[in-house]
Amino acid sequence: MRGLLVAGAMAVAAGPAYAELCGHVGGDLVLGMEAKLGTLDQHVNAANATRNVAMNIFETLMTRDENMAPILDLAASLDVSDDKLTYTFKLRPGVKFHNGKPLTSADVAASFDRYSRIGVDRSALGSVDHWETPDEATFTIILKEPQASFLESISASTVPIVIVPSEQASAEATRLEPIGTGPFQLEEFVADSHVKLKRYEGYKPNETLEGMSGFAGRKQACVDTVTFRTLAEPGARLAALETGEVDIVEDVPTLSKERLAGNKDIVQTQLKHAALWLTYPNLSEPPTDNLKVRQAIQAAMNLDEIMDAMSDGSYSLNPSFQFPGQTYYSEAGSQYYNQNDPEKAKALLEEAGYNGEPVKLLTTRDIPRLYTAAVVMSEQLKAVGINAELVVLDWPTALGMSVNETKGWNFFYTGWITVTAQGGAQSLRNLADPSNVHKPKDNKSDAEFMKEFQILSTSPDLEERKTAFAKAQERVFEQVMAIPFGVTPKNQATRANVKGYVPFFNTRVSNVWLAE
Repeated sequence: MRGLLVAGAMAVAAGPAYAELCGHVGGDLVLGMEAKLGTLDQHVNAANATRNVAMNIFETLMTRDENMAPILDLAASLDVSDDKLTYTFKLRPGVKFHNGKPLTSADVAASFDRYSRIGVDRSALGSVDHWETPDEATFTIILKEPQASFLESISASTVPIVIVPSEQASAEATRLEPIGTGPFQLEEFVADSHVKLKRYEGYKPNETLEGMSGFAGRKQACVDTVTFRTLAEPGARLAALETGEVDIVEDVPTLSKERLAGNKDIVQTQLKHAALWLTYPNLSEPPTDNLKVRQAIQAAMNLDEIMDAMSDGSYSLNPSFQFPGQTYYSEAGSQYYNQNDPEKAKALLEEAGYNGEPVKLLTTRDIPRLYTAAVVMSEQLKAVGINAELVVLDWPTALGMSVNETKGWNFFYTGWITVTAQGGAQSLRNLADPSNVHKPKDNKSDAEFMKEFQILSTSPDLEERKTAFAKAQERVFEQVMAIPFGVTPKNQATRANVKGYVPFFNTRVSNVWLAE
């Protein structure tokens, strides 16, 4: 394990000089974001908008590389004991937080303490017995029992275990001061408007790679500042790009691609499999606490109709919680996917004793695709006799309601990006204890699903883990714990003078410069 994660990376020569890496130093970069963000507390927020900003401020002990494989970040090396119970990390020397404090193992331990207390994906640490700090440069994790997917768990980037100063260990959820070790530091945050970052002059680059791989490797702040502007309306985003008000935009609508192609001042980029769009039910709120009602809703849905409306035709159906081509990709349970069977739906409703109770669809106009999905799905449900109602809130409020409330909603709409891209257990962790985004009664997920999820998380045998993934996925479909719609690419665009920008599952502004 050590040879794969450490020695291989160290074999790469030290990165190029600062000016060569950047091409040009200076200037102000502006990005047009498609969604609002309410917090930069990366431990407690799974929103893509939060990661797009926060991952340029914070760093992690481990992260994911360009191919979503685990890779060291703030750790310089990793040793794993022969019994696979002890993981010893040595920290990179000379790293400092944005407040000037040197990074030590005490900060790593405090960050893990906080995450284990309130982190969204704290179940990733379920196999840990304890951690130790033998000296200021060493952080050791001791497991209760071997876990094959442990490095996948602690390197997960959906809600990553970002490292913060030890004095932040007691910060309550959303109260974390955004002080990290990354190449950019916070200058200004105006909720629902913009976040402005500036270069951290004391940043210590990771010299193990020539450039970035995922969020690891050699990173530099080439520009003086980066402003993330909330421009939720697609037309406003594109207009700002065309006039030069912004330099990079997220989510170029399919119908706008051809028009932009004729503009020599704009460059378009694409990540082919970028997001799995889905909805999941609230199992604690009637009538979706009734399996027959959920099955009726699943049977009624025409996913081609939903995805076509969401994406203007740029999509692929995907009866899986993995992207095509990934190691764990499976179509187990696909018999329940895209049934488009109104008569079956009506029969199931009759079996369920459904009597016109409202089914509340929680969505947001801040992300047009999610709003469109809810509107189309509501019409499909009404067509089979379901009393579907839209609950439309701004994105931070809707997400918060889905996380914190078991009343007032029946289905929530979202897109899984890094969740799906990371593969394996990470792709289903949101449906497992204790995360349970689908709000099962007593906060305990389905026993059969958890049995397979445990195998998926712990088995040392890849084939056994793949079989467990398929069985767990089929159980999700059977119990209607979530309904995947389909997959879309990530279409983005930049001004032609933006150099070094490479599309990824989250926005990276390191190593990006503005040509003179």
